[in-house]
Amino acid sequence: PMTTTTAKPAPFTVFRNRRFRLMWTSELVSTIGDSLVDIAAAILVYRITGSALAVGLVLVATAAPALLIGPFAGVFVDRFDRKRIMLACDLLRGTVVVLIPLLISFGIAWLFVAVVVVSAIGTFFSPAHASVLPEIAGDDELAAAHTMLAISAFASTALGFAAGGLIASTAPIEWAFYLAAATFFASAAIMAGVVVPQWREAGTTTPATVLRNLGAGIAFLWSRDVLRSYLVIAAGAALTAGLHHSLLLPFAVEALGASEFVFGLQEAMAAVGFVIGSLLVASRIDRLREGQWLTISLLGVGAVGVAYASIESIPGAVVLIMLVGFLTAPFDIAGRLIIQRHTTREIRGRVNSTFSVATNVAFLMGMALVGLADVIDVRVVFLATALATLALGVGANLLPGLRETGAQWRRAALLLQGAAAAPGLHRRRAATVDDLDALILRLPAMARFARAEARDLLSLASVAEAPTGTVIVRRGEVSDAAYFLITGRAVVGWPEGERRRPLETLNAGDFFGEIAALTGAPRTADVVADDDAMLLQVPSRMLRRMAADPALRALFGSTMRERMLRMDALGGTRLGGLGEAALKELRTDRPPARPENTEPGGAPQATP
Repeated sequence: PMTTTTAKPAPFTVFRNRRFRLMWTSELVSTIGDSLVDIAAAILVYRITGSALAVGLVLVATAAPALLIGPFAGVFVDRFDRKRIMLACDLLRGTVVVLIPLLISFGIAWLFVAVVVVSAIGTFFSPAHASVLPEIAGDDELAAAHTMLAISAFASTALGFAAGGLIASTAPIEWAFYLAAATFFASAAIMAGVVVPQWREAGTTTPATVLRNLGAGIAFLWSRDVLRSYLVIAAGAALTAGLHHSLLLPFAVEALGASEFVFGLQEAMAAVGFVIGSLLVASRIDRLREGQWLTISLLGVGAVGVAYASIESIPGAVVLIMLVGFLTAPFDIAGRLIIQRHTTREIRGRVNSTFSVATNVAFLMGMALVGLADVIDVRVVFLATALATLALGVGANLLPGLRETGAQWRRAALLLQGAAAAPGLHRRRAATVDDLDALILRLPAMARFARAEARDLLSLASVAEAPTGTVIVRRGEVSDAAYFLITGRAVVGWPEGERRRPLETLNAGDFFGEIAALTGAPRTADVVADDDAMLLQVPSRMLRRMAADPALRALFGSTMRERMLRMDALGGTRLGGLGEAALKELRTDRPPARPENTEPGGAPQATP
């Protein structure tokens, strides 16, 4: 197959898909409703009680159900029609919210009950929406779809907060709840027009499986310095963020003497700042390493917080909170990269879930601590929060794993720079059962296939040893082999002018080379051993047999899509139509084009 250069499709072209357009609009409208409920409830509670603790508790009520019910909502979503779930969620939330003005006449406690119920219902909407998206957007649209959804989430949050603050300062607060209810009903009406493929029950996921997966995620991340250190920093940052978020309303009213509209405006501008920061940092993230970005972000947020604690100007306060949102973006992006680069694909979802649970617990604790502002001056509490954030920034620069990532990335860049003159693979031997067992420990999805096909796999596969600096794959070469990392680490490099940019870190349990092996297309990147590595080398005909296993096929497919989307994002040579072709290759026995550097019927020859 020949590679072709095509123009990278603009992200906005995904809106040509009517079903996505309707789903995007539905989520945009319902997210405005979520934000209106949150801000109106906080303002109403503060009006009635005058207590910062009460504000913190109502915010906890909006977030706690996602933590307690969220991990299990996916189990429910996997067993019922997703479109009906979303419709039911919107209709039920709209009904409960429109009743809030009536309920609070019986006591403020009913507001807390209503907020908890609305939030609990919402925990089923998000996983249902995420599950339907791949069924209505094609593989080539998913990257743009996720980008547009992320932008709409922040934009609608900003709009909802600003509208809530404006209504609270110019009209009866009840109108904020009526408007929120209207958004939920409107979202349901829009969603009713979306045609979703017939639902099929997904596997045997149970609550017990969810708990086991969380346990596996904890065990994995705790065994690695960088993930363990990041968990400590992320939990600490979530705690201070929860306290910061809860302090904004009492600070605006008590310290600034401002209206409730200023509170809503600050929340809105924080979301705007985050969007701007994300767009700027995303294109520059590889100029520094993750630990350095975490440090910069936390020190910046802490420094701005110190300034905010003593500010008297309302416009200045709004600008500073927008700056906090801007400086939060590097932390968020760097954290995602840490998880991506230091976990295997097999365990990544479980590690993400573990981080989500830990940070949500810390965030809720931070919101509960806002009660300190009832007994201590709110400026003092805000200053303490800012100083704690500064301390976290220092910790991010000192903790094991985070402080080394910069040196590791520079070392990887140097290895890639010398790839042209570096030796290729030359030491190979027959694969053994012990090699397969070692790989299964890192890639559990291999276990079921290996038990059935172990003899054939071992007869066709070989094991290659790659000392540090060895070029495992060279960009442009043709081969029918894919590689599975048994031990060690490798780095993927992409050419940028005369230099080679580190693109991805591969750990034990990761695999690569599957696209070229299946299609006969030239390799798209260099892969160099970043540490002494041992690899299982698998020819394409065995790769197809491995893909007959549903779990492995899903793993191969998702990884291939991820890599092809990354190639598109780099704006380089695009493999025209390769996405669907490569996935079809997984399900056929047709061999790829004859590679130039393989022996007849055997494994690839050593790269010179």
